[in-house]
Amino acid sequence: MNKVRILLVEDDTNLGQILQEYLEVKGFDTTLCRDGLEAWQTFQQDVFDFCILDVMMPKMDGFSLAEKIRRKDQEIPFIFLTAKSLKEDTITGLKIGADDYLTKPFRMEELLLRIQAILRRIGTPEDGITQTQFSIGQYSFDFDRQKLEHAGGEQKLTSKEAELLRMLCAHKNRVMDRSLALKKIWRDDSYFNARSMDVYITKLRKYLKGDENVQIVNVHGKGFKLVELNQPELP
Repeated sequence: MNKVRILLVEDDTNLGQILQEYLEVKGFDTTLCRDGLEAWQTFQQDVFDFCILDVMMPKMDGFSLAEKIRRKDQEIPFIFLTAKSLKEDTITGLKIGADDYLTKPFRMEELLLRIQAILRRIGTPEDGITQTQFSIGQYSFDFDRQKLEHAGGEQKLTSKEAELLRMLCAHKNRVMDRSLALKKIWRDDSYFNARSMDVYITKLRKYLKGDENVQIVNVHGKGFKLVELNQPELP
C-alpha cells in the first residue's frame, strides 16, 4: 500500500521537526513547511492526502491557508493545531471544513489516533494501484524513487510526473481516462489542469523517446494510452 502523504505546516521549529520525524516513523510520507505561504505553494506543486495546519503562522495564517486548500480540493481532510483554546477559533476552523482540532500542548499519540480515525472514516486514499516497479519497453520505472532508468542513463521525475506515469503504466496498452487521471492526480478536472496534464504528457514522451517501441498516444475524446508496440493492445 502506498504511504499516506501529509502536508505538515508548523512555524515552531522544534515542534515541526519532532512532528515530522514522529509521523515518518509511523509510516506517513510527511512534508514540513514553516509558514502558510510556503505551504500553499507546496500544495499547488505536489499531491497530498492529508493536511495538519498550525493556525498562528507568519505570511499566511492557518485559516486562510485552509480556505485556499479547500477551494482547490474539497475532499482532502485536515486537522488544525493551535495554542488557543478559544471557542470562536474552533467554530471558525470547523466552518472552513476542518475534520478535527487539537489544542497545544498535545500528546503525539493523540494526534496519531485522530489522523487514523479520520482516515478510517473517509477511507485511505485508494487509486487501485499498489505496484511501484514497472517495466516499460527498455525502461525501468521506480515509482517510490521517482526514477526512470534506461541504458542511456536515468531521469529523475517530479511527483506529478511519477504519479501520471504510474497511472499510465497501470493501464498499459489500455486507455487511461483523462478525467479520472485529473481527479486522482490534480484532484480537479478543470480546463486549466487539463492543459497542465498535456504539458506533463509531453515531458513523459520526451523521457521515453529512447525506445521507439514505446509511445504515449492520444485517444480522442477519452484520454491517453501507453503503448508497447511489441505487446498486444487491449481495448
